[in-house]
Order: sequence, then C-alpha cells, then structure tokens
Amino acid sequence: MEIVTNRLINETSPYLLQHAHNPVDWYPWGEDALKKAKKENKLILVSIGYSACHWCHVMEHESFEDPAVAKLMNEHFVCIKIDREERPDIDQIYMYAVQLMTGSGGWPLNCFCLPDQRPIYGGTYFRKNDWMNLLGNLSSFWAEKPEEAVEYAVRLTEGIQQSETIEFIPASAEYTKEDLTAVFEPWKRYFDFNEGGHNRAPKFPLPNNWQFILRYAHLMKDDTAHVITRLTLQKMAFGGIYDHIGGGFARYSVDGHWHVPHFEKMLYDNAQLISLYSEAYQYCRDELYKEIVYQSIDWVIREIASPEGGFYSALDADSEGVEGKFYTFTKEELKDILGEKEKVFSTCFNVTEEGNWPEEHTNVLIRKYDDETVAETLGIEKAELKKIIEECKAAVFRAREQRVHPGLDNKILASWNGMMLKAFTDAYRVFDEPEFLSFAIENARFILKYLKQENGSLKRVFKPADSSITNEVAFLDDYAFVIEAFISLYEVTFEESWLYEAKSLAEYVITNFDDPETGMLFYTSSADEQLIARKHEIMDNVIPGSNSVMANNLFKLGHFFDEDKFLRRADQMLVNVFPRIKTYGSAYSNWANLLLNKVFGIYEIAITGPLAEEKRRELEHFYIPDKIILGGSSGTLPLLQDKFSKDSKIFVCKNRTCQLPVTEVSEALKQID
Repeated sequence: MEIVTNRLINETSPYLLQHAHNPVDWYPWGEDALKKAKKENKLILVSIGYSACHWCHVMEHESFEDPAVAKLMNEHFVCIKIDREERPDIDQIYMYAVQLMTGSGGWPLNCFCLPDQRPIYGGTYFRKNDWMNLLGNLSSFWAEKPEEAVEYAVRLTEGIQQSETIEFIPASAEYTKEDLTAVFEPWKRYFDFNEGGHNRAPKFPLPNNWQFILRYAHLMKDDTAHVITRLTLQKMAFGGIYDHIGGGFARYSVDGHWHVPHFEKMLYDNAQLISLYSEAYQYCRDELYKEIVYQSIDWVIREIASPEGGFYSALDADSEGVEGKFYTFTKEELKDILGEKEKVFSTCFNVTEEGNWPEEHTNVLIRKYDDETVAETLGIEKAELKKIIEECKAAVFRAREQRVHPGLDNKILASWNGMMLKAFTDAYRVFDEPEFLSFAIENARFILKYLKQENGSLKRVFKPADSSITNEVAFLDDYAFVIEAFISLYEVTFEESWLYEAKSLAEYVITNFDDPETGMLFYTSSADEQLIARKHEIMDNVIPGSNSVMANNLFKLGHFFDEDKFLRRADQMLVNVFPRIKTYGSAYSNWANLLLNKVFGIYEIAITGPLAEEKRRELEHFYIPDKIILGGSSGTLPLLQDKFSKDSKIFVCKNRTCQLPVTEVSEALKQID
C-alpha cells in the first residue's frame, strides 16, 4: 500500500507532522498556499489545533484520514494546517472570527476564508457527515454567490478588527482599597465553596486568578478570599486533575469537582501552578503545597526537559488512541501490582471495583480526605499510612512506565519557557533548593543562546539544526514572559545581567509593538507578517494576557531602574483597562495584581554587603507579595547607589523614600507595614 505524504512532511511541529500522511493536500501557512488560493480563486480552509488536543485527533481520524473527505477538500479548497502554539497570531484572528459567528470557540478550529484570507464561516469540531455537507455547501456558495461571500467577509473582518478594542483614557488615576473591593465582591458570587474554584464545569485551574485572590486575602485581610483560595488549592491537589503517581497537573477537569481530567499536560499550566503553590506555601506553610511543588518539578525534569536546557510543550491526552489510558487503573490491575497493600492504596485514592470513572469502567486516582482521616478509617497510624502509600505509588509508577506513553509535543516555545523559568525561581525563592536555581539558570542561558537574536529580538520557537521553521519572529507573550522571568531570576541571584537583559527586551517591545493611539501593545511586532488584523491581547485567561504581563513588568522595571517612562507606560495601560476590571475580575486578574501594587505601593528592599544572600534567604521566609528585592555586594542600580559598605545592611524603601538601614531581617520587618 502506497504511503501518502503531503507538504507537512517537511515541518518540525509534532502537530503538523501528525497530519503529514493525511490524503488531504495540506499546506503549512505560507506564500505557496496563499498564492495558490488567489491564482485558482479557491476558498482557504484554515484548520488550527495542537499536538495534545484530543478532539483534534478525533476529527483527523474521522475526516482528514478519509479519502472521500480528502477528495472534497482538495478539489474545492486550499487547505492550510496550523499549529496554534507556533502561530498564535493567526489563531487569535480566526478564533475571534469563529467566536463572532458562533458565540464560542475552541480547538480544533476550522475557519473558511476568501482567497485573500478574510473569513466567511467557521466552527470547531465537526462530525464527518456534517463536515462533508459543509464542504459541499460552502463550495457551492462561493461558486454561485461570490458577491454575498465577499459582503459577509467585509462585515466579519470589521468585527474582528474592532473586537476587544481598547480606548486611550487621557487621565491619571488614584486608586483606593474600595476599587479592589469593587473587583472582588461581585466575583465572590461565582466561587464554589464546596469544591473550590469557580462554580461551573468544566473546571480550569486558572492559576493567576488564585494568585490575585491569595494576595488580596493577605493585603486586604479578607477571610473569604483566604478560605476560597485554600479550599481551591487543596481540592486541585487532591483531585484527579493532579497526577498522584507522577506529578503534574492535567489541563482541566470535565466535571465540577476536579475528578476526571482532560488528560493532556501542558507546560504553561504546570509552570504557573508551581509558582502558585510555592507562593501559597510562603503564605501559610501548608506541607501539601510543598509536596505538589516538588513532585511537579520532578515531572518537569523527568519528562519534558530537553537536553539543551529548554522545556518541551506538552504531553498528549491519549495513548494507544484512548484518552487517559496511561493514567487510569482498574482495581484488578492495582491488586496485581500491589498485592495486599492494594486495599490501603484504593481506600486513599477512592478506587472501586466498578470504577470511579464508570463511563470508561476504570479509576481516576482522586483523594477526598486527608491522611489523618484515611488513617483513622483504616485503623493505622498516619506515619504508617504515608509509608505504605509512598511504597505503593512507587510500585504503580514502575508498572505505569511499562505502558505506552502519551505523545510528546517537543516544541520549545519562548513564552512557555519563560513561565517555567519563573516557576523555578519562585520555587527556589520559597524552598531554597539549590537544584531549582541551577535549573533556572540553565534555562535562562538556553533562552539567550538559542532564542535571542543579534538584533535584540527573540525567536518564538527553538529551531533545531534540521528544522524547516521559517517564521522566527516572536510575539508579545514571548517577550512578556521572558522579561518577567529574567526579573525574577535577578531577584534570587542579584546578578544584574539578568535585569539588564529584561530591560533590553522591554525597550525592544516598546519600539516594535507600540500602539501609539491607545498606549497599549500590539500582539505582533511591526516586523511581523501583516495579517488581516493587528490585535491586542488584553484579557487574562488560562495564561495571563501579554499586555497585563508587560504592564506589570514595566512597573517593576520602572522601580528597579528609576525609569519614569516605564512607570508612565504601566500607569497608562492600567488606566485604559481599569474600567473593565470590576466587571469581570476573573478575566482581568493579572491587571488586578497591578492594581494591588498601585493601591498598597511596593516595597523596594535593598540588601547589601557580604551577607546579602544570607539575608535575602532569611527574608523570603516571610510573605511580602508587594515588594521587589535587590542588592548584593556591588551593583549599578540607582537604588543601590551609596548603599555599599563593609557591613551588611537592609534598606526598606517606598515611594522613593528609604528608612534608616538596619542589619537584621527582624528589624526590616518592623519597617514593613
């Protein structure tokens, strides 16, 4: 039997390569496909997904592998396949289009366009028969009523260009605690005080939401924020969304109680959750949070670290064509693995004969009770329970390793690596584990070596020597998260080179991503390929929006370097967005983090002298979310001038005013309100 290949065979994206043997004549996005569409006057199908997407695999198997379907597609359309993680700029535009047309979006994303790229129709997953009917109807529509298609495309493109528009507000603002209350109070109505998270299904972790609410609880001394954050963190850690055997979180749970996950594991989720659980441990010293951080980092290093020092993107939800097969167990399988210890293990993780995931007749491991309760139920000591469970987990892990593993998406993205780098610095800051810092520095050097270009720009995707990747531009999220990570790396090392790298990248962003009409930043650089719309990314989602991350970065850099232009830019961005924050707190949580810093101010804590590192580590035993930290035995930053001597000193400063220096952390804490 002849093996079919299409143009995707020369790509390096795992998602595109998955489609390289489809009978569909797929093109990657590029000049060849776009010229062909215009020359032959054919509609373009832009089909977007990613490697770990379960329903992308389903639609491929049902439709794109079918010769009859492929014949229809090839005859009437120019078919372009896109990895959304390589080209989020294209995904952003056509996602807006589908949301405008249907009211919802997701992946796989399928959008039909005129030969000039303007969209006319789209949707997400289509069953085979529905897909074939749609192909026939659209090809007939274009052949018989091209004027109507163009008219509709004009209106839809205008809608895309105007969606999520932001206005320049020519005013400075003074913010108060009442403004913060106005964000949080309406938000409370959407919390699930039984299961944690938001009162809906599916449940997404949304780490940045809980980071803000954690800081709000601390700074505003709000009991409700404290309770819902602690409950959410525990429920997620106990839930099936967490891999109790190998560490790391799945992307979301399909139900309302964190039980059955959509099993793909994404780097960006786990990076943010490592940061969140580290910060939460610093807040309240819950040992569960420490376990989650250490186990999740073990997973990252074991399964998605690259030899070069970068981190891969994701593990698939499926193995052997079945979602979750790698992670789930029947009771009989566990009896074979664990013998007489199975009863203890199954009691702890709610394993049943019929399966706690009855639709699939298997079990997703989930905890419902803490160790004390389970030990009491079994009539054994807590220490004995923990010993048995650790032995069982190790045995189950060894057995699981013999299974067919989920597929690996081995793309290395600048933005997601920036998040993971920051996660390592956050974990090191809290737990003082030297290995965490080593991983952070190795990853930072990887970014500089492989992803930073001579002109000061970044590449989005790491390009192996044999790669065919031609799009080397990065997007605003790449710069934003790498800058954030370099700032954080400076704060745990006091090596100023990392802070100067962050500043250099910020200058590049302001030059190349500036929208002078609004004071915001475009998602694409002025050096990028020009698409049918140039968008901002304002709202925070499962990943904070790139404008909010940059606003926070500029706020911090402005304080580190005493640069008014950075501070003014951050202020302008917040002023523009501020009216929206209280209307939908969950979608503006990272903006709300900046609002917290504006209301409470930010402590600039300089630690100088030979014991600077020792004092920094001691200070990090205390939760002070509204601070930046700088120092060392030497330095060039404005705030460090005239602060070096043979003795170690701690300077607590705020609003460009420093209090008298002290020598002990305990004394510095008294100066911090």
